[in-house]
Amino acid sequence: MAGAVEAKLAELGLTLPDVVPPLASYQPAVQSGVYVYTSGQLPMVDGKLAVTGKVGAEVTPDEAKELAKTCALNALAAVKSIAGDLDRIARVVKVVGFVASASDFTGQPAVINGASELLGAVLGDKGVHARSAVGVAVLPLDAPVEVEVQVELVGAQGVFEK
Repeated sequence: MAGAVEAKLAELGLTLPDVVPPLASYQPAVQSGVYVYTSGQLPMVDGKLAVTGKVGAEVTPDEAKELAKTCALNALAAVKSIAGDLDRIARVVKVVGFVASASDFTGQPAVINGASELLGAVLGDKGVHARSAVGVAVLPLDAPVEVEVQVELVGAQGVFEK
């Protein structure tokens, strides 16, 4: 049975995807104490990037904002793979977003708002977080956006768990 967070996703017309398999030697998420840290999540849907290229060139800022939302959904899937239930999220602590940017593009914060707004819509006050939005020259697979998330869990114990 889905919890309140997944019910909210469904209410918003969204479905939590499967965890995106790692592209290299890392885990999608790890837990240390009460925190879960996700690896950078690309806007993968069904194992593929729908769009590639630089924001401000081949990819519009609005498209990139939607892709950041997809990254956040993938991050939530990675968190669930560790926490077992998204209702265990006490709060989103930090979001770091990377935007593969054309040389004159400066709208990185607006792009990463796609991830931040999704987390707020799904988690309410628990989704309010600190954030960085960084422009970079290129991302893996020529993805336009990559997002990583740190969350605090309720009911977490131990220094290290899966």
